[in-house]
Amino acid sequence: MITIVGCGPGSLAYITPVALRAIEEAEVLIGAGRLLNLFPESSAERIPVGGQVQEVLERITRRKSKKIAVLVTGDPGLSSLAKPVIRLFGRTNCRVIPGISSVQTAFARLGLDWLGARIIDAHGQNPSQTIREIIDSGEDKIAILGGRQAVLPWLREEMRGMEEEFRLMVCEDLTLENEQIRPIQMEDLSALKVSSRSVFLVIKKGLLE
Repeated sequence: MITIVGCGPGSLAYITPVALRAIEEAEVLIGAGRLLNLFPESSAERIPVGGQVQEVLERITRRKSKKIAVLVTGDPGLSSLAKPVIRLFGRTNCRVIPGISSVQTAFARLGLDWLGARIIDAHGQNPSQTIREIIDSGEDKIAILGGRQAVLPWLREEMRGMEEEFRLMVCEDLTLENEQIRPIQMEDLSALKVSSRSVFLVIKKGLLE
């Protein structure tokens, strides 16, 4: 059984007890270095991984006779290794432990519900669907996952002409000591530096009053 463990948005305090128990019982921990560093007392074999999904899958295959915990940031259902791992090894051979996502945390920080919010993944590349198309379909809350500088020109172009009705917020390093949540003016986007752990929120202004 391979356990895919959602490790929350960043802080150890936001990892659920059932996730901690699975990590404690694991013989092999696979995940990003910063996730492995959250568990210095674990005696499990540690396998740090980068962005090479195929390499991760091969490492899991070589150790599948052991209790493996694949550590993923946030919730496994949002832009994580869960999908390729389940596709290769099968649903009956995988257990998924949900975690608190950065999207949940971002909306909670603003005191907003996220029922009906559209979630866009912009980690690897800019989305093909435009923000205007999403808004025209009736959405008034959009969360964009993508802490990379290349997403900023896309956002500036996408938000053109919508400043009066919608507000753009950036939520960086959520749950960590250097957490920041701030509104962004369109003219400031070009010079903005964002953390790799950022969520952008496009929110109808009336919802924030």
